[in-house]
Amino acid sequence: MSSAPVQRRAVVIEDDDDIRGLLVVVLRQLDFDVVEAPDGLAGVETVRDIQPELVTLDVNMPGIDGIEACRRIREFSDAYIVMLSARTAELDRLAGLDTGADDYLTKPFSPKELQARVRAAFRRARPAPAPAEDPRVSDENTRAAAVQQSLLPQEKVRLEEFDVAGAFRPTRSVGGDFYDWYQTPDGMHLTFADAMGKGMGAALIAATVRAVMRSVADSPDIADAFRSASATIASDLDQSGSFVTMFHGRLDSASGMLRYIDAGHGLGLHVPAQGAARRLVSAGPPVGILEDQQWPAAELQLEPGDSLVIVSDGVLDAHDSLEDFIRNVEKAARSAGTSDEVCAALLELAPAATAEDDVTAVVVRRTAGSTANGAIRH
Repeated sequence: MSSAPVQRRAVVIEDDDDIRGLLVVVLRQLDFDVVEAPDGLAGVETVRDIQPELVTLDVNMPGIDGIEACRRIREFSDAYIVMLSARTAELDRLAGLDTGADDYLTKPFSPKELQARVRAAFRRARPAPAPAEDPRVSDENTRAAAVQQSLLPQEKVRLEEFDVAGAFRPTRSVGGDFYDWYQTPDGMHLTFADAMGKGMGAALIAATVRAVMRSVADSPDIADAFRSASATIASDLDQSGSFVTMFHGRLDSASGMLRYIDAGHGLGLHVPAQGAARRLVSAGPPVGILEDQQWPAAELQLEPGDSLVIVSDGVLDAHDSLEDFIRNVEKAARSAGTSDEVCAALLELAPAATAEDDVTAVVVRRTAGSTANGAIRH
């Protein structure tokens, strides 16, 4: 009789309570058994005691800083070490990497980017043989996949001068990806979200988020609407130990102005007709991480020929770096014709044979012609 696979362990060394709590949630979503340490000295001893496979390490801490903690850990551990710091200078990054860190992320960091980097690091190791799948789990994933598919928009929306499309390709391990849109008198509302977790639990959280976001459609202010929606789903997220990354936008089709809020998603790009693509920065953490969080709205002017591209972390996971991800997404957005074709090209960035997560993409393109009539399709 074969034994169950040993769960991977992680140590989070961070003196800020809120950031430490976020890191614990993010790593538990990757199925790590996580132990916390509030300072460098305690962290070194914790790593020595439990011998984890992964360590996240703050640089600025009381007692010994992250550089010294990393140096001491490397004397007895070959764990994968990710340094987190508000220091952005090249010398600081080099100091961390030279000391023995494997990766270096600057604060504020994207939870999705951290998860993608950890997944990429552990993909390089030989995976343990997978246990035979429990038929009950298979049945649950089948039902979850049906829920997930039902969240995609069914109605067609036609907007002058805009060509909008979405595409979704699930993996065997069902998650909480979804996108939704609907027409309004002034244009359209768009939501792109990922409920952390797998199986039916994540699918049901995603269904709740979709319903709540639609329920605040009549609220005229996007920030007020988003705050109300996040408060409504907070209890469900707390009970399930989950959180949701989300991009929610409201497009005025006459002017091309998009008002949006990015809550921890961080995978939206503005691809202008001329000039380099720009990543849209998150306005705050995912929904469900911190109580009474508020997310300020931002604006994006879509000129003729511009595109808004939003993808899931399944696309990010297929790249070795954030820079490669941005470059390839921009290339896909410029190399294809219609928004449907762009979505197909984006999904090809994460081939089905190797993708470890659902892959989702939405493209909103303002056509160059003044009489174009684009349909939203999926």
